[in-house]
Amino acid sequence: MNVSRPAVHPVEAPPLTEAAVHGPRVRMKDVQGMPGTKGGLFLRLSQFSFAIISVSVMATTSDFRSATAFSYLVLAVGLQSLWSLTLAFVDIYALLVKRSLRNYKAIRLFTIGDGITSTLTFAAACASAGITVLIGNDLNKCAFNHCTRFETATAMAFISWFAMSLSFLMNFWSLASQ
Repeated sequence: MNVSRPAVHPVEAPPLTEAAVHGPRVRMKDVQGMPGTKGGLFLRLSQFSFAIISVSVMATTSDFRSATAFSYLVLAVGLQSLWSLTLAFVDIYALLVKRSLRNYKAIRLFTIGDGITSTLTFAAACASAGITVLIGNDLNKCAFNHCTRFETATAMAFISWFAMSLSFLMNFWSLASQ
């Protein structure tokens, strides 16, 4: 019987890749405060809460339309509250299905959105603070205006901006580490 026998052929070792030389690339763990974590959800809910308080306090005054900065504050903080609520829902979904939001495009969208809304909120809060100081300290017209409400709404906008800037920094850090 003429049967062929298996031949052993020497096999060359594959060339070393960067992962083989330096070890496998390790991804950064999900740090609390990043999208899809409980800390990120807490930041989003705090942004939303303080933004809603700011809008509510400012909108309940009868003369907030007297200064453009106050109208701008209502607009900017209203936009921030919608953005924060939308991303809070995304975080809740990610936590419920136990999914990480480490997608490059999603993180880039979150970072750009957080940067824009935090810039708008900070500018509006600064403008409102300036008008509030003008009305209260320089013109001494707090008896005719709702200075306490204006100050409260401005303070809530600043607190909301602070929470938004933390989210922006966490998203930017996550984006830069990919």
